[in-house]
Amino acid sequence: MKISLRTLSPRQLQLFGALGAIIVVLLIALFHGSPADFPNNAAGNPVLITVAQGESGSEIALALAQAGVVKSSGTFIRLLDGNSQGIGIAPGVHKISTHIPARAALSQMLDRSRIQNVIVVTEGSREADVERLLRADKDLISKPLANSYPLPLANPAHSLEGQLAPAQYSFTPGTTTGDAIKQMLAGAAKNFSTSGISHGFSGYSPYQLLTIASLVQIEADPADFSKAVRVIYNRLQIGMPLQLNSTVAYAANISGQIGLSISQTHVQSAYNTYLHQGLPPTPISNPSLKALQAVTHPAVGNWLYFITVKPHDTRFTNSYSEFEGWVTLYNHNVSIGAFK
Repeated sequence: MKISLRTLSPRQLQLFGALGAIIVVLLIALFHGSPADFPNNAAGNPVLITVAQGESGSEIALALAQAGVVKSSGTFIRLLDGNSQGIGIAPGVHKISTHIPARAALSQMLDRSRIQNVIVVTEGSREADVERLLRADKDLISKPLANSYPLPLANPAHSLEGQLAPAQYSFTPGTTTGDAIKQMLAGAAKNFSTSGISHGFSGYSPYQLLTIASLVQIEADPADFSKAVRVIYNRLQIGMPLQLNSTVAYAANISGQIGLSISQTHVQSAYNTYLHQGLPPTPISNPSLKALQAVTHPAVGNWLYFITVKPHDTRFTNSYSEFEGWVTLYNHNVSIGAFK
């Protein structure tokens, strides 16, 4: 049966025309790109987008869409799927224009100069270093750093040392120093869980493991963390003093110094591992996740001594005479400026 347009009712003609319009729109979208994106010339006032550590691309996309940065979270997700640069979006508070194309939004999210109020807690930093950074930040509301924070790993001194996770942080203006500390503690709790130290290891408590990780963070290169951990375990097992310069430097509030004098090793402190057996009372630095993982995955070996004779050349032995020869080599390398 043939149907002529002349035989259709006005209502049928209207529906026919609407169907044709939909087909035209779909064809335009197919050949000219998705309409679920803002044009290039519609940028509006910027907003602050917070990206948490470990946040997924879909979570970032949803936040961008809800804030009016991109028109569609799906468009941004599809862009991320086809762009390996997306994994470079750093945690922090990003200042991003609104009503921009997804590609422009990605470009701005990757621009680290747009991250607001950046504070970097470095691996091996001390609590005092972090507190100085926080107090110096004019965008934070400085308040007394109370000793009542709920700590991931409780300890008799209620010390924050070792429990401020190394990472890049950025905080919205008006954040208090206390809230900033809490974010760092939360990051540390995650690292403790990921590394497995929260459950203890080989008879050591989680806090003892944290302390050991803080020692090797200062004493060894990352490639040697697991071997340095083994030396500490071996010494503790036989009751041999750890004799680590790093703990003496911590006790004397010395940083950035390669060696110590004989008189410095006599400083009266519970942190002086030349004078006292066992571990120091608290960690001495904020260890990296790699250092934390090393304490639950120590290397196998009978070493009792190790020394870095020159940068990136750390040697391990159970022979004291061999160790003495390396000390001589170390002193020579210091004298010729190898550590500068």
